[in-house]
Amino acid sequence: MSTITYNEERLEELREIALDVLELDDDELTLTSNFKEEHGADSLRAIEILARVEKQYKIDIDQSELEKMVNLEAVYAIVARYAGWDQ
Repeated sequence: MSTITYNEERLEELREIALDVLELDDDELTLTSNFKEEHGADSLRAIEILARVEKQYKIDIDQSELEKMVNLEAVYAIVARYAGWDQ
């Protein structure tokens, strides 16, 4: 996933969602920090991130993607694919 070219505005929007849901300070979340292992996120928080992202970008992401959404980098890659940002 490291070959992604990020749209900084969209990345910041996704970051804000993750910070809010995970109840983290800005400096606690990096692109690759693991939501579950490093930030104690449970499955409900993962679902909330997914729901907020879908609402924000008016997209439907398959539930099977949820287990792949382990950090901000992965969330961006999945949302980019579903929203057509990478086209």
